[in-house]
Amino acid sequence: MNDVQEATSPATSLSGPATCVSKVELRVSCKALLDRDTLNKSDPCVIIMVQTNGQWTELDRTEVIKSNLHPVFAKVFTLDYYFEEVQKLRFEVYDIHGTHSIGTRDDDFLGGVECTLGQIVAQKKMVKPLLLKYGKYAGKSTITVHAEEISGNNGYVELSFCAKKLDDKDLFSKSDPFLEIYRINDDETEQLVHRTEVIKNNLNPVWEPFKVSLISLCSCDEERKLKCLVWDYDSRGKHDFIGEFYATFREMQKISSGNKVTWDCVNPKYKQKKRNYKNSGVLHRVYSFLDYIMGGCQIHFTVAIDFTASNGDPRNSCSLHYINPYQPNEYLKALIAVGEICQDYDSDKRFSALGFGARIPPNYEVSHDFAINFNPEDDECEEIQGVVEAYQNCLPKIQLYGPTNVSPIINRIANSQSEQPLVHLTRYHILLILTDGVVTDMADTREAIVRASYQPLSIIIVGVGNADFTDMQILDGDDGVLRSPKGEPVLRDIVQFVPFRDFKTASPAALAKCVLAEVPKQVVEYYSHKAISPMCPLRESLTPILTPVATTPTE
Repeated sequence: MNDVQEATSPATSLSGPATCVSKVELRVSCKALLDRDTLNKSDPCVIIMVQTNGQWTELDRTEVIKSNLHPVFAKVFTLDYYFEEVQKLRFEVYDIHGTHSIGTRDDDFLGGVECTLGQIVAQKKMVKPLLLKYGKYAGKSTITVHAEEISGNNGYVELSFCAKKLDDKDLFSKSDPFLEIYRINDDETEQLVHRTEVIKNNLNPVWEPFKVSLISLCSCDEERKLKCLVWDYDSRGKHDFIGEFYATFREMQKISSGNKVTWDCVNPKYKQKKRNYKNSGVLHRVYSFLDYIMGGCQIHFTVAIDFTASNGDPRNSCSLHYINPYQPNEYLKALIAVGEICQDYDSDKRFSALGFGARIPPNYEVSHDFAINFNPEDDECEEIQGVVEAYQNCLPKIQLYGPTNVSPIINRIANSQSEQPLVHLTRYHILLILTDGVVTDMADTREAIVRASYQPLSIIIVGVGNADFTDMQILDGDDGVLRSPKGEPVLRDIVQFVPFRDFKTASPAALAKCVLAEVPKQVVEYYSHKAISPMCPLRESLTPILTPVATTPTE
């Protein structure tokens, strides 16, 4: 549970089937919570509980908001509402320590309240004092629960935002921005609709897409004003204000028609004081992966295969390159699993197949970048089956050698992408590297990946065999930002590494799903960074901006 990150969950039923059911969204906020921490303020989280057969059980919980006695939670509870039933609810507020575990000490409990879903629905906005054990008031603490019905024709929309050139609020690093969207009600009050995750140390963030009901977003009024605030996150709860802008859902919908809409992110104080002040960043549309695919983006697939001696003699049944007529080896299993997915997104179905770490004919010199069909002028094969045949045919003609150097191939693919003509800007590349051990040229590989992160390229590395691949995890930026030997960070996280042995007993589809799961996000991040739209890629400029993504409403 992240500090300012919205969790999502399906609608939760509080009872069995009924003839008439409505869905209700509940939003929670608190005021004047007790301060249980000595050095900082409480880190509150609200748990919603339901009573079934006289027993209270946890239904869901909000995110944790750090150091805040007046939290407004972004989490939305979606419940099934039955008019004909008494649906008892209990809200409990806790000060969270550590990750997100609920403490057992009395000091961790900040108060609770019991009510029914019917009471909340009837009042639409229920405000109640929080009570400690034995009915004692928790000071002046209160909890507010807002209820909104999701009607049958309401529907959901998916939105996504990105920013460029935000103001830097931090002294020794870059801002850690997050975005809040508020609906402005008829009485001019503001209701939090969504709070994005925090993106650390980044002035050009691309926030995760999120789904929201139209009733929550704009009360089904496309012209209703929405207030959007951008903050620099502070772990003590004292977030620095970067800027704001106003928009309507109708304006966001225009994006789906191919028209580019941007909003200046403005700090009113700066605008008043600074004569030449323009903005503190710009918001613009982030398209979805499907937008790019359906707009003509082609996925070009390349496989690079490890032919180092550590794989064993291909003529020996113990070799990782042994060709068993009855069962494909691990190299082939991984190649086919990933390649068969990628080939659906490449119109010509021709794929580059490369090798590294072998002595190759005619002079049998070691090469770390050769075409396995031995045609340097055209390394492509017809469909995945053509790649499989080229791999099987090349094994008897080469001598497995070493070392395991992959940077030459990464540099070659990245350079080819940087040199592609403008008409091919919607051609994205996936490089699948299959290797039986840790790369030897780790420093050069890190440098190559940092350079490649600026190109339309994703790299998937599958570790074949039983080697210790611990050192390979450094290339996968999941545990931290990958940096070059000189300290330069990657622009995007483009590497996914998995050991094949983790999927040995699973289906090929499971491996493909795991290694390809990050690719759609990586595609969107690249084109968003370049400010390239899927419908008119050559007309988009690379101007600074902060943007939302509105896609087709979903049921």
